[in-house]
Amino acid sequence: MVDIIPDPAVRTAMNEINAAQRLQLASVYKGEAEKVLQVKRAEAEAESKYLGGVGVARQRQAITDGLRENILDFSHKVEGTSAKEVMDLIMITQYFDTIKDLGNSSKNTTVFIPHGPGHVRDIGEQIRNGLMEASTAQINVE
Repeated sequence: MVDIIPDPAVRTAMNEINAAQRLQLASVYKGEAEKVLQVKRAEAEAESKYLGGVGVARQRQAITDGLRENILDFSHKVEGTSAKEVMDLIMITQYFDTIKDLGNSSKNTTVFIPHGPGHVRDIGEQIRNGLMEASTAQINVE
């Protein structure tokens, strides 16, 4: 047996070819890994948004249920009151609470809020209409 030892230039060339092939394969693997990371990141973001939406929907449902219970309890305990009167009282209270919160915690120095008896009624009607539409939509879903 005779050992064949190629010329150093040939060995260097063969080593460079081998290294280039390995680098090419490594870049393919790196590209695939980046692709998987992007897909997983997008899936996680989509799931996060979905769960956030579910949370908001549950929160709104809990608020609606709580308002409904409060209105029924109040109208049963205080005779002569209708659900509409109770709802108006709750809306006015929430309206004033919102104005108070804006004044206490807002970093703004000026906040323009339309204020007057007619505006409170309009806001109450808008909220009441929104609640009615929400309950109608929920009934249609069930």
